[in-house]
Amino acid sequence: MAADDVIRVVLADDQDLVRAGFRVILESEPGVRVVAEASDGAAAVAAVDAHRPDVVCLDVQMPGVDGLEAARRITAADDPPAVLVLTTFDTDEYLFDALAAGASGFLLKNASPEKLIEAVRTVAAGDALLAPDVTRRVISRATTASVPVVVDVTPAAGHADADVAAEPATSGAGSGSGAGAGAGAAAAGPPEVRVPGLTEREAEVLRLLGRGLSNAEIAGLLFVGEATVKTHVSNVLQKLGVRDRIQAVVWAYEHGVVRSGD
Repeated sequence: MAADDVIRVVLADDQDLVRAGFRVILESEPGVRVVAEASDGAAAVAAVDAHRPDVVCLDVQMPGVDGLEAARRITAADDPPAVLVLTTFDTDEYLFDALAAGASGFLLKNASPEKLIEAVRTVAAGDALLAPDVTRRVISRATTASVPVVVDVTPAAGHADADVAAEPATSGAGSGSGAGAGAGAAAAGPPEVRVPGLTEREAEVLRLLGRGLSNAEIAGLLFVGEATVKTHVSNVLQKLGVRDRIQAVVWAYEHGVVRSGD
């Protein structure tokens, strides 16, 4: 979707008044249009097939096919829209089921209108809505052993540290200081897990994603620019076969890349 395109949204909630309120909020924002509404999960899936929206806002509790099952069906299709799960219940069960179902965002219904609009724009842009408190709960849920990341493949010649070549040294820190810090952490840590296919820098970015850091925070730690971090994040998502940052975080914990307290 181009930056100047209208964001097409499907709303799914079994309460008419709730859908109407969301519609008023979203359509008050320039560049956002609600193209269809649904009162249950099955109707939401059908609306997605018919209208090909950019974003689907799904309530969790709906009759028949609920929002979580609808999310699974929607995200399993080719070129699916982003799924934003909306719920009244801030429970870990709903949160993690939504993430596992492929949702790109999780928002409480008592959020402000501005937050709803921001959430829709965020997931429509291809980013995940991963708030710090959600990240902490993903971390606390994780039960795997702590493992610094190393790689079991050798990057192609000339690409071992692409960010070092792309970014000038900042504040006197170059590839040596960044790599040295990472090596020191790995040496002091517990047993390692290998992530096939990732370069060393991509593996480090994955670990930092798992801690819930933003691109700007990762850039500061690695002494590179945000554009470089964004490139690494895109590479990580592609190589892991996941759609967004949320799924990368879930992958990292499920595979023992990071753990609670890392």
